Amino acid sequence: MKFIKSIYLRDRIYFLLSIVVVLSIVGFIQPLFLSIAKIITLVIILLSLVDILLLYRIKKGITAERIMANKLSNGDENEIFISIYNSYPFSIGLEIIDEIPIQFQVRDILFHIKINSGKDKTITYTLRPTKRGEYEFGAVNLYVITTLGLVSRRYRFSQNKKVPVYPSFIQMRKYSLLAISNRLVMNGIKKIRKIGQNQEFDQIKLYIPGDDYRTINWKATARKGELMVNQYQDEKSQQVYSIIDKGRVMKMPFEGMSLLDYSINASLVISNIAISKDDKAGLMTFTNYIHNTLVASKNNGQMRKIAEVLYNQKTAYEESDFEILYTNIKRKITQRSLLLLYTNFESISSLQNQLPYLRKIASQHLLVVIFFENTEIKKMVNESAKSTEEIYLKAIAEKFILEKKLIVKELQKVGIQAILTSPQQLTVSTINKYLELKARGMI
Repeated sequence: MKFIKSIYLRDRIYFLLSIVVVLSIVGFIQPLFLSIAKIITLVIILLSLVDILLLYRIKKGITAERIMANKLSNGDENEIFISIYNSYPFSIGLEIIDEIPIQFQVRDILFHIKINSGKDKTITYTLRPTKRGEYEFGAVNLYVITTLGLVSRRYRFSQNKKVPVYPSFIQMRKYSLLAISNRLVMNGIKKIRKIGQNQEFDQIKLYIPGDDYRTINWKATARKGELMVNQYQDEKSQQVYSIIDKGRVMKMPFEGMSLLDYSINASLVISNIAISKDDKAGLMTFTNYIHNTLVASKNNGQMRKIAEVLYNQKTAYEESDFEILYTNIKRKITQRSLLLLYTNFESISSLQNQLPYLRKIASQHLLVVIFFENTEIKKMVNESAKSTEEIYLKAIAEKFILEKKLIVKELQKVGIQAILTSPQQLTVSTINKYLELKARGMI
């Protein structure tokens, strides 16, 4: 039974059988055609038996393996490899169908290739997940076809492989490498000149040969009658917290990904950049209560902890409570820190409801409110209107865009830093703001 289940008839055999049917029908008028139909049927049966013999004379004529990372990166193109080796003593054709996870809603992962005897071949394709969580791959199905092409034999490999999809570690590695090699500017990161020194004042001491003459303190020198210089020490690590709103405003999707997932990816990248700059990275998530709080640190295991916390985050339908956020920040973040708040405001009135709490947070910390442009509305505004209805919709869209700009001005008016960005540019915009604040000595 297993043998029969792995045999599949090809289109070629159905074509030949259709010819037999036509000849058989004509054979009722001309008996000669009926004889020809019988001969062709016999040939088809014999060739099919030969085809089956060629395919099954070797127990394992094909070996294949799906090769991929132990986890996938959310929002990125992840490479998947299928490595195939032909053990048959002749060249074969292959149809390859990979059973990818249902989350992708793709049914066309199909490849047609030919492999010579004793040779191997690797197929590469990419998958872009848009949600975190566990994805399950099915089997790699290979249908082997000989030159006769009447039947095919199916092989199945790499069945039921479960792979987690984590926040974008590909982006994290990319920006980390660029930061190390000082090539961030090549990916849209602004080159910002450092204002002032990269050190903190420590004390005034007596000059000794070898000290930098630019650090001479002339007032102290005049007072002491001896050459005195300022001594500096390296800046102390600052705390950088990514604070993520998980309320319903963050459920809006753009290019298949929710605003929450864009924020999670950006938080992972900026945390890694902060630690590489010798700052401490922390994390907080909230809706109408505080979900997670990870104390800022730059220890070796901090990025692993951040990635694990971010992996398990989900959007909620509740209205976010900024009063609870303020209370929790006041109690748990006692040292002045940079707070990167990922949220979304669609109107001035929605901001006004939360502004008192944002102002209280900003009085104790350096607060940056990060929210999103609606890219779909921007497309509508840029398109020409052709009807009265389209003119009306375009006017409404322009009003929404204006409201977003007014929100930025309202925040800046009360001394709160603000970033209005498209979801796709979130990571770059956040890194730029962090580097700008660091260069200006604000953190």
